[in-house]
Amino acid sequence: MAGKHVLGIATVLVLTAGVSACSSGDDDADGKKDGAKGASSTKGASESQVVRAAHQKTTAADSAKMSLVSEAAAAGKTVTVRGTGVMDLEEGDSTMTMTSQGQQVEQRVLDGVVYQKAPAEQRAQLQLPKGKTWMKIDPAKLNGAGGQVNDPAESFAYTEGVNDGDVTKVGTETVDGTRTTHYRVKVAVKDLAKGDRAKAEQLREQLGSSTLPLEMWVDDEGRLRQETIKLTLKPQAGGAQKDQTVTSTTTLKFTDFGVEADVEAPPSADTVDVTKKLADASKAGGTA
Repeated sequence: MAGKHVLGIATVLVLTAGVSACSSGDDDADGKKDGAKGASSTKGASESQVVRAAHQKTTAADSAKMSLVSEAAAAGKTVTVRGTGVMDLEEGDSTMTMTSQGQQVEQRVLDGVVYQKAPAEQRAQLQLPKGKTWMKIDPAKLNGAGGQVNDPAESFAYTEGVNDGDVTKVGTETVDGTRTTHYRVKVAVKDLAKGDRAKAEQLREQLGSSTLPLEMWVDDEGRLRQETIKLTLKPQAGGAQKDQTVTSTTTLKFTDFGVEADVEAPPSADTVDVTKKLADASKAGGTA
């Protein structure tokens, strides 16, 4: 039972990170307007320059439809989550409907805070107050308790610092009918930790490496079309259950740039903050 609960938390956090993928950049062109500019500006650029510029060029499209597939495994159990929705690429706000194991979750991300309307069974497990149908999760307040899942996936926003030695061009591939160039990127763990040495050391210990592997597919206009990250996260030293290694694969895709994306927080009367509950449960499960 503990393994199942921890896995559920891991899945929530992977999704949280995935939908905040492209929240940097402030260009004001839409998908059609930036097309010619993006195509010309990447000509002659090095592989690392293309990768560093990808998020800026993607956010310049203002918004897009997105799809997400995330598979997480721990304690012999595997959960696959599929989601579709829209994202405000400039602000990082999004709305998504996710399905897993026959159940559906509505999720919104606004100003970096995650809101989820989970199935009644999950709400009962978390013992939400009567009448509260939406859960509020603030990743910034999870600190180390959720970092083993959330922080590595934040690598989506940390490719700006890569150099030529960190990027390998795999080749040209078609993603959903669009021609793209596939890049393999190594993201430094220290960049994920945002200068926090203790967190950087924790991540290095759990990943068993000083870098994080990232796959990117960039279109001819320099925009991100697909991104995949595969992680194997070892239990943190001192955890209650030392055998609960978490493995995950998350793939995020963007299409239909310029689509309308209007995200609002759910009514406060229907919402309860479960950030501390998730952090405490993660610590008890030994994955933090």
